[in-house]
Amino acid sequence: MRCVLDIINFIFWLLAVPFCIGMIPASFIPPAKRSPGFLLLAGYFGMWALFEVAAVPAVLWVKYDNFKAASAAFTVLSLLAAAAGLCLLYRHHRAGGPGLVCRERFWEKLSPVEWVEWILFFALLGFQLYKAAAYASFDGDDAYYVVESLIAQESDVMYRILPYTGRPTDLDVRHALAVFPMWAAFVSVRAGVHATIVSHVVMPLVMIPLTYLLYFEIGRLLFGGLAQKEGDCDGAVGIWGRAGRESGSVFHRENLPIFMIIMAMFQIFGNVSIYTNETFFLTRTWQGKAVAGSLVIPALLWVFLLLCGEENEKNDDGVIKKRTAGGIWMLFVFVHMTAGVCSSIAVFLTCILTALTAFFLAVVKRDVKIILKMGAACVPSVIYMGIYVVVAYSYLLK
Repeated sequence: MRCVLDIINFIFWLLAVPFCIGMIPASFIPPAKRSPGFLLLAGYFGMWALFEVAAVPAVLWVKYDNFKAASAAFTVLSLLAAAAGLCLLYRHHRAGGPGLVCRERFWEKLSPVEWVEWILFFALLGFQLYKAAAYASFDGDDAYYVVESLIAQESDVMYRILPYTGRPTDLDVRHALAVFPMWAAFVSVRAGVHATIVSHVVMPLVMIPLTYLLYFEIGRLLFGGLAQKEGDCDGAVGIWGRAGRESGSVFHRENLPIFMIIMAMFQIFGNVSIYTNETFFLTRTWQGKAVAGSLVIPALLWVFLLLCGEENEKNDDGVIKKRTAGGIWMLFVFVHMTAGVCSSIAVFLTCILTALTAFFLAVVKRDVKIILKMGAACVPSVIYMGIYVVVAYSYLLK
């Protein structure tokens, strides 16, 4: 009975809640671009952004029982956001909209060769999941990250006890704002499962499929996963539009399973060094820096593709118009905030990548507004870096 309750809690906090939160940004993008994968990914990034809002102030300004305070605040925020997503779904349904999720019959149009390719990919994915869960690797950083999650679970404090000795300490400035281990502790508390088990078993079973889901969404954009108008999910082409299809472009949806297989092979055979992203992805999946490299930065590239795909859409009259979906900009902000949850250095890297992308897009499109829009989306990251500098400077003055 206890095992069943644990599974229900995991499903609720790791699937139902993020999926409902993802309905918020999905409600502000064209229906043709909505998919279950978009909802789940957007929901996770939104959930992590809410956790940053709840946990970082508690770490900095609540000395005793700060994990309990952060957990209570995050529970309220996440449930309210999930309820808001359900309300938007209900309102959308009452308004007679075309549907919150694009009803594309993707799996009904596969050729026998594509079925074989997809089966091969899922076999590779299952192999990685089995190895990650059954042969959990030990890493020296576990003495810090996993123990911090365990301390938060058992003592209700965040970054106030030194994991190596168990003694009280001053605020750990280096890790204090990267609260991903605290989110793992929150999941552990809500499910009633030991933090070490959650980190080494549950996190790989969640984060690895989530990462491949992100690769799938990127592949749908590159190889033909977007419809041309609202409600049209069949015969879709990628972000390159009809012109790319009519000109004989190499971007076709039958290349999508090949793309997924190649990504899976890169991950399996990328352990050429202990510092590669592939090594972190499969052997340190529960660490924030692994999530930053494997999920956050690719998600930023995904958002860039989505933003590029929003340019020059045709309406029913054949008139070309520009339309920017507010949900994609919302997702853009969520991804930047998630970088701060994972690693402090990831905030700097995502801001630099965003600045370079904004500059080149502004030059190519001859539109300075792109720099202003992307700069506005980076405001939470700038605030994050400002807080980090102030806290670090205050610590040095002691």
